[in-house]
Amino acid sequence: MTSKPDHHHSDPEKLNGHTPNDDRCSVEEVALVVPETDDPSLPVMTFRSWFLGLASCTILIFLNTFFIYRTQPLTISAILMQIAALPAGKFMAATLPDRNFGFMGRTFSLNPGPFNMKEHVIITVIANCGVSFGGGDAYSIGAITVMKAYYKQSLNFLCALLLVLTTQIVGYGWAGMLRRYLVDPVEMWWPSNVAQVSLFRALHEKDIKTQGMTRMRFFLVFFAASFAYYAFPGYLFPILTFFSWVCWAWPHSITAQQVGSGYHGLGVGAFTLDWAGISAYHGSPLVTPWFSILNIGVGFIMFAYIIVPLCYWKFNTFDAQRFPLFSSQLFTSSGHKYDTTKILTRQYDLNIPAYESYGKLYLSPLFALSIGSGFARFSATLVHVALFHGSDIWKQSKLAVKNVKLDIHAKLMKTYKEVPQWWYLILLIGSIALSLLMSFVWKEDVQLPWWGMLFAFALAFIVTLPIGVIQATTNQQPGYDIIAQFIFGYILPGKPIANLIFKIYGRISTIHALSFLSDLKLGHYMKIPPRSMYMAQLVGTLVAGTVNLAVSWWMLGNIENICDIESQHPDSPWTCPKFRVTFDASVIWGLIGPARLFGPGGLYRNLVWLFLIGAVLPVPVWILSKIFPEKKWIPLINIPVISYGFAGMPPATPTNIASWLITGTIFNYFVFKYRKGWWQKYNYVLSAALDAGTAFMGVLLFFALQNEGRNLKWWGTELDHCPLATCPIAPGIVVEGCPVFK
Repeated sequence: MTSKPDHHHSDPEKLNGHTPNDDRCSVEEVALVVPETDDPSLPVMTFRSWFLGLASCTILIFLNTFFIYRTQPLTISAILMQIAALPAGKFMAATLPDRNFGFMGRTFSLNPGPFNMKEHVIITVIANCGVSFGGGDAYSIGAITVMKAYYKQSLNFLCALLLVLTTQIVGYGWAGMLRRYLVDPVEMWWPSNVAQVSLFRALHEKDIKTQGMTRMRFFLVFFAASFAYYAFPGYLFPILTFFSWVCWAWPHSITAQQVGSGYHGLGVGAFTLDWAGISAYHGSPLVTPWFSILNIGVGFIMFAYIIVPLCYWKFNTFDAQRFPLFSSQLFTSSGHKYDTTKILTRQYDLNIPAYESYGKLYLSPLFALSIGSGFARFSATLVHVALFHGSDIWKQSKLAVKNVKLDIHAKLMKTYKEVPQWWYLILLIGSIALSLLMSFVWKEDVQLPWWGMLFAFALAFIVTLPIGVIQATTNQQPGYDIIAQFIFGYILPGKPIANLIFKIYGRISTIHALSFLSDLKLGHYMKIPPRSMYMAQLVGTLVAGTVNLAVSWWMLGNIENICDIESQHPDSPWTCPKFRVTFDASVIWGLIGPARLFGPGGLYRNLVWLFLIGAVLPVPVWILSKIFPEKKWIPLINIPVISYGFAGMPPATPTNIASWLITGTIFNYFVFKYRKGWWQKYNYVLSAALDAGTAFMGVLLFFALQNEGRNLKWWGTELDHCPLATCPIAPGIVVEGCPVFK
């Protein structure tokens, strides 16, 4: 499961686990008619909204693409531009000339009056097209990076551009075709949008000066502080990212360093003073519900501090002691890094004789168990949703399909011209046609045959509606990434790039579709004309995809040894941990294939049992919730969310997750409980300010110093001081820089 985080919820009681009995009430309370947006005469697609929307989209996607390649990635959400757009829009309204201009027979004004909430929504929607996957960039950028940086393909730029744009526009096409079922019905309420509506209202309400700093002044103060501070962990004193003091206390103990290393171990005792380290993989902990944090924390502690140590030190599961405890690398049986170039043909297929000669592929223990947790998470999500939400979803789905109930929002939206279905159909058919054309013209580059492309589209078509119903009603998005790659790895083994491309079109296009649908529902709540939403999302998608690829292409061509850990300076920040895992996935599921690793006789065959275990675990929780209905805390035990505590490792380290959990607990439990007024007013603003300050200083440091080769070298710039954490402990394994045990 990939549970879409509820980034900024309107109701702090609900956000922090004190959930009202009737979740639907919050829609009527919070997303109810906002008087300003109900006025159909308000200008929407103005010069201001286009300018600020496209500028926001470009800035966001540049920052996210820039940071996605770094050791500590940083994802900037659209909430930053949502906050920054307000003073910028008001400034433009105060300074732009208000006279009319003529263009192509039409007249328009640069300044049609006061900056309004509808313009603000459109700016946010355009900006959000740049972060539609939730990971900061288009997933297809990961595939392109793997092809260029890891497989050393000479990929054509036009092919790469088509790959990025068609992936997203296919999703947009699905979204348009499913509007009737997932946007219009009152039952499809998209809980995360209630938060967005709340934030828009909060930003446009007048702050009373006697109640302390305004939100905007608070944002600017902490933006400046975050900007200045990141010069230390980002350049002057990088050891602030992870203090692994256990390694300093036991400098000659492999076990102590495996336990204490922030980068390559369990991170026990390690801590971070770097916002990028805290928010690198799970996003900002300040905007995650407290009860989600608690569930994830339970899963994390079970996995990182109980299951992994037992499997490694006690049972030596999967020959674990031959390898480092924690690593995203792939290994040979002798504990050395697996050289995939030795088993590749010139066409980037598996050379079976070379593979049989070179030997089997092995994973680090934490990596193998993390994949197994993905199996459990998938089946646990399906069973959990079926048991706890199945009857409601079935009733709501029937109502949605019949479309019998119109709420106040749907009635008000009838004021505006609807978007004809064929507008979306053209995008869908056109992007499918271009994708098929790509599979013929650049057949050797993408590997995926035309029938594989059609299979991917069929998979996306089948799953987008049911998953959309689940997300629109429960705010949970069941993931099937592993299943998609697992299935296609059996169908077409030995083709790593084909497996990646299949995942993009079969799974990631669904994620894009759901993101677009969520924004369409936001436009529904905020009374944005449907044709304005269509143009905003389409143009935002085209601009975001193009900028995304342009920045990535430039970085891949201009940063020396980017993603190549062996050839880099030891303290280089360009290690591409997220893309390393994408590459590993292409090797595991595509090149070598699930049959060799997880099938009969495969080393990791027993991990497949976790599908069954995951399916069984939610059942006792559901039974107990029925036996003891008065115990309201029982249904809050969410097995999929608990298993999400295992997710993302690698590339995320246990220290990343632990620091995220601690920070989230401080703000969303203690601050919320004892300083609720401060939390309601400033919590999300603080999150945006920390993101923005860190990001802008990171970019400045790169272009002003790091790109010019002006790097510091002293004790504080060495990242971890835990050199033995990457050593194996099995007898007879010889690895450079590590002691050999007898």
